[in-house]
Amino acid sequence: MFALSPVLYIVGIMLTGLAAAMLLPALVDLMMGYADWQVFAASALVTLFCGVSLMLTTQGKRTTVLNLRQAFLLTTLIWVVVALFGALPFMFSDLELSYTDAFFEAMSGVTTTGSTVIVGLDNTAPGLLLWRALLQWLGGIGIVVMAMGLLPMLSVGGMQMFKTEAFDTPEKVLPRAARFAGWLSLVYVGITALCALALYIAGMSGFDAIAHAMTTIATGGYSTKDASVGHFNSASVDWIITAGMILGSLPFIAYLKMLRGDSRMLLHDSQIRWFLTIALSAGLVATIWQVAMLSAHPLDALRYAFFNCVSVLTGTGFATTDFSQWGGFAMSLMLFLMFIGGCAGSTTCGIKIFRVQIAYATAGAQLGRLLRPHGVFIPHFNRKPIPDEVSNSVMGFLVVYMLCFLVLAMVLGALGLDFVTAVSGAATAISNVGPGLGDVIGPAGNFSTLPDAAKWALSLAMLMGRLELFTVLILLAPSFWRG
Repeated sequence: MFALSPVLYIVGIMLTGLAAAMLLPALVDLMMGYADWQVFAASALVTLFCGVSLMLTTQGKRTTVLNLRQAFLLTTLIWVVVALFGALPFMFSDLELSYTDAFFEAMSGVTTTGSTVIVGLDNTAPGLLLWRALLQWLGGIGIVVMAMGLLPMLSVGGMQMFKTEAFDTPEKVLPRAARFAGWLSLVYVGITALCALALYIAGMSGFDAIAHAMTTIATGGYSTKDASVGHFNSASVDWIITAGMILGSLPFIAYLKMLRGDSRMLLHDSQIRWFLTIALSAGLVATIWQVAMLSAHPLDALRYAFFNCVSVLTGTGFATTDFSQWGGFAMSLMLFLMFIGGCAGSTTCGIKIFRVQIAYATAGAQLGRLLRPHGVFIPHFNRKPIPDEVSNSVMGFLVVYMLCFLVLAMVLGALGLDFVTAVSGAATAISNVGPGLGDVIGPAGNFSTLPDAAKWALSLAMLMGRLELFTVLILLAPSFWRG
């Protein structure tokens, strides 16, 4: 059995930070005269007590060096523990959610999924609305740091392609993570502030602008309104959020390089070009479909098509209209987009663009070998040869991804969900998108009517999808815990 103390010490630090974050919505409710501030204060005290207790009991065995297995465990444990304690304000608030519903809401928040069980957001206390936005915002910056610093070192799903000098080995993660996370946080806060300012100028209230900016850049999709962004019925708001979702879907390392005067990655990276091409193509196809088949006004069709296609592609989950009413082709398009996701090193989810590129390049090389058996065909990514270990890792990830999706869909079907709800629910959970398809969990519905067992299954799927599957699955192997 390997040492758990260093892992638990870091979890204690995270819980202490989470307790501090709970004070922000408490302060908002207190200033605005809502009694829910007491719920956040009590939840913060419980979280702080547990966090400090973990730190004190493991302080003598803390370390700045983590081995491979400790890094895997820490990655999963942080997300689980934050969801466990992040659920407390939901459970004790006037919403009176069961712990199952509260945990589902918190897990959906911290994994930036955006699926919700709350009905009546328009009349919900501002502290709870801010807490939902904070969970997604913190989950967004957390996944960026993890995707750029930790996952490449763990060689998860081909992420070793994105190793940086700052993190050559797992043992270097902790000593250099603070400085690295500091720069990322500055970029993250800056883009969020610009988005909030633009939304405020476009007509949102200050509170709504800040909440939507946080969930836009985090590509999370929690809104302060039941009708999501469609509540505001504003073309300028729609286009600003569309731009914000795209910014959150690009590699944050590109923004860091821009700050240092190097914009080549943003202009020439093939992953970025593929992402923008897919978003543009999907938006245009959905626009043409609405105009041709639904007789929609071209400008309205363009606005709704691009917003909702980008929202689903990036896994944000905002909605401005019920796109499940656009017909079978549009629903098929949205289901396809759910799986794709954005760029590696961003706040987005799904398979990720780079894996699609690597699979495409590998398949192209294989076709070439079939046509010319004696030829030499080497797949490339960003004009560089793709190592066999990366191709194998990506192909393994894709197979496991599809298997997990199919198993989850069958489990949901066995729990009594109809076909559309089961399939789209599995897709939206494992890809961290938010809304599914159909009348139950589509853009006009939510997940509150699902049985508790389905909510726990979806919560597990959200966690697995957010942490790239293998990070969670490896903990189930008995050999992981030996030695």
